[in-house]
Amino acid sequence: MPATRQRLEAADVTQVRSVYWRRPAWPTFPRLSADDSRFATAQVRYGLGGTLFALGGPLWVNHPLRVTAADYKPAQLVLAQQLGFTIPPTLVTNDPDEAREFVQAQRQAIYKTLRWTPYTRDGVPVTGWAAPVAPEEIDDSVRVAPHLFQARVDKVADVRVLLVGRHTFAVRIDSDLLDWRKDYSALTYTVEHLPDRVAKGLHAYLDRLDLVSGSFDLAVDRAGDYWWLELNPNGQWGWLETETGLPMSAAFADLLAQGDRR
Repeated sequence: MPATRQRLEAADVTQVRSVYWRRPAWPTFPRLSADDSRFATAQVRYGLGGTLFALGGPLWVNHPLRVTAADYKPAQLVLAQQLGFTIPPTLVTNDPDEAREFVQAQRQAIYKTLRWTPYTRDGVPVTGWAAPVAPEEIDDSVRVAPHLFQARVDKVADVRVLLVGRHTFAVRIDSDLLDWRKDYSALTYTVEHLPDRVAKGLHAYLDRLDLVSGSFDLAVDRAGDYWWLELNPNGQWGWLETETGLPMSAAFADLLAQGDRR
């Protein structure tokens, strides 16, 4: 039997007008040794990826290098404060004494991961939810790496805001959960109408980061004020469209169809 041949198609990347970069998986090489596989994967990532990233013409949604730069929580908080958003008192430290003092000073405090990473315990996948923390829980293990401690917002609801180009889609998420991601079945969704100053501030935030889309997490307190929590520059949004009927997919399609606006 003759060997099957695959036809490889070539693309002129200089003609690309827009790119939707949605967490692609880089190729792996399971038939190679571990060292050779790591070497080959790195060459693909920095060869193919570097070529794509160098393209000056397309509209990126979003450019991966801009996504990486925007994904640091301490820098996010500083920018949010500079733009006039209200942020919870926050401490990033690996000093257990500082951490205990900070947590003790708050009425209630939480711990959040600085970056989500794959993690298993006894072979079972686990994840780092935002969780309450008390001073007596903080021990010397904090010294191993930086930790993010934050005052807990006395919230009545969460708001997830998706920006797509100049479009703003805000969804109020009601639940009794500190971290609503823990149980999607416990959530209810309502279309939220943001104050103009909040919406403009979020768009200014993305402009400062050279992003055209992003998912923001806000909290609403009992006075109706909005607290800035964080940005996911490549966040999920599809389930919100299903739950609310907001035309998020159409907004992405329109944006990509416009292509490079220069």
